[in-house]
Amino acid sequence: MQARLILILLLIAFAAVSRSVLAQDKGTLDPQPLPPLANPNDPKIGAKQLFARKLLPSAQPAKVIGAYNKGCLAGAAKMPWDGDTWQVMRISRNRYWGYPGTLALLKRLSVKAHKDAGWPGLLIGDIGQPRGGPALSGHASHQIGLDADVWLTPMPDHTLSRQDREEMSATMMVRNDRLDIDPKAWTPQHWMVLRDAAQEPAVQRIFVNAAIKKALCREATGDRHWLEKIRPWWGHDYHFHIRLRCPPGATECHGQQDQTGGDGCKPSDLGYWFKESVLHPKPEPAKPRVGITLAQLPKDCKAVLNAPNAKPQ
Repeated sequence: MQARLILILLLIAFAAVSRSVLAQDKGTLDPQPLPPLANPNDPKIGAKQLFARKLLPSAQPAKVIGAYNKGCLAGAAKMPWDGDTWQVMRISRNRYWGYPGTLALLKRLSVKAHKDAGWPGLLIGDIGQPRGGPALSGHASHQIGLDADVWLTPMPDHTLSRQDREEMSATMMVRNDRLDIDPKAWTPQHWMVLRDAAQEPAVQRIFVNAAIKKALCREATGDRHWLEKIRPWWGHDYHFHIRLRCPPGATECHGQQDQTGGDGCKPSDLGYWFKESVLHPKPEPAKPRVGITLAQLPKDCKAVLNAPNAKPQ
């Protein structure tokens, strides 16, 4: 199955979608090619159009370039689709590439969560494109190989089929009124998995829905310092988003300040997220956006984009 799909990925790129790609959105068993660009050297073309058409990493040493939402990744590594304690989802997106340290952390976390929390295994969502950079859909970040989405659905006790990986839905963890977690879906093991992730020294932030943060504040026991890393953010009802700090010596990586201000569990910390205007924002019409251009990315991203393909992994 894996060899066959690699061959497909070498021949085609992926169809774009105009809306955000979320953990529960289905993939496809029949990915279609993006049309060739009429003028790929046009400086007005969005960089997302260029990076989305790269199916393999660059044949370069691994290097993080730029910021989480404005950068690229040289020499990306591939997250294996299967491990004893993880499986990769939505393979058709070709977003299972990342900095080697990110993949090592995901593998380590999957083992640790299995041991500490009895978690069957991790279902890995989007990490990044083969050369990082802006994506056609779904993410403003995930551009430098240091972001990864992990489903809040435990891994089944069998190897998922290709169809399962594309069509299986992630589990909604938030109540319909958006004020708290769904007690039918949430378990003590969930906060233990998030704790194990946050306790990793390389992890700088973890994004979850505000209702999930609320539950963590209420239920976490023992040492609670790790809660400081976990922050509410929109769109994380089904998965959590791990963000790693810049690797040591990565001088071209522009990271973020560490979180400060305690565990984030005070009413003043959480109050904003439960305002009616935040819980139920008025919909705004979608506007087509070109996005940032190649010239607006760090200058080394042009070399990453134009470098030869690495060998298939």
